[in-house]
Amino acid sequence: MSPTHLSQPVTDVARKDFTTLRHELTVQQALDAIRHLGVGEKIVYFYVVDEAQRLAGVVPTRRLLTAPLGKRMSEIMIERVITIPANATLLDACEAFVMHKFLAFPVVDETRRIVGVVDVGFFTEEVFDMAARERIDEAFEAMGFHVAQVRDASPWRGFRYRFPWLLTTIGSGTICALLAGAFEATLAKSLVLAFFLTMVLGLGESVSMQSMTVTIQALHAIRPTFRWYLRALVRETGTSLLLGTACGTLVAIIVWFWHRNPLASLSIGASILLTLCAACLFGLSVPALLHALRLDPKIAAGPVTLALTDVFTLLAYFGLAAVLL
Repeated sequence: MSPTHLSQPVTDVARKDFTTLRHELTVQQALDAIRHLGVGEKIVYFYVVDEAQRLAGVVPTRRLLTAPLGKRMSEIMIERVITIPANATLLDACEAFVMHKFLAFPVVDETRRIVGVVDVGFFTEEVFDMAARERIDEAFEAMGFHVAQVRDASPWRGFRYRFPWLLTTIGSGTICALLAGAFEATLAKSLVLAFFLTMVLGLGESVSMQSMTVTIQALHAIRPTFRWYLRALVRETGTSLLLGTACGTLVAIIVWFWHRNPLASLSIGASILLTLCAACLFGLSVPALLHALRLDPKIAAGPVTLALTDVFTLLAYFGLAAVLL
């Protein structure tokens, strides 16, 4: 199954063999009823309902088996029950398992009547199925092509799929080389710039790939809107400011202790801040734009995002150095 199925209703996978117990039953009566009626294949919780069959509480199996036989369900049940609404999606159900770490959740309608139960088996199967199917694909697609397109392909076919995206890297690399040449005088003024150039490029690429990966995963499960983009932009801006400030300050301190050059420290630290902010922006905006154009963001986002990040990194790095040094 593809990740797009996560938008399907949770009721599609909810189990119907759940067991409910009336709240006025004693433990002995509940056990007798269970023996008489039987239980489903995977029962980890017993759900307590009132006279109108509305969910009133939950009793874990262990608590039911160890409680005094004369106690009533209303006395041993846990009243606060985390539920999943019947109109929720499979993605909502997965998030519930991640957040609450329970073994099962009741699915309830608007009147709190149970319509099904989702157990942890669904979640683990979902996660491992997605991981197995996507682990290889995502690694290849971030570089610019589907693994299905190159698996067992002839050398010529493999070349046709892979070479066009390498042209993006060649193009951005050429632009970066020209930029470095244009700032040759700046490099000559402060050799320390050359020492940290690789680090700054690596930081920008790492952050842009992180942001791009988060964005692509979000695009799998939702239908993006301009409002979603603005919310994501605010979130990524805050993250990038924190990352840029932390990394920029740390590297600036390293430069200061090594070369005792305050302007070089300020220049490199500030360029890292600008670079990481731009990297988050590219990592969010490029996949979102490709998705809006109905293109596969996983295919083109990697090469394009990295190319834009590298070019901006050099502009910021050498531009600030030319002004400050």
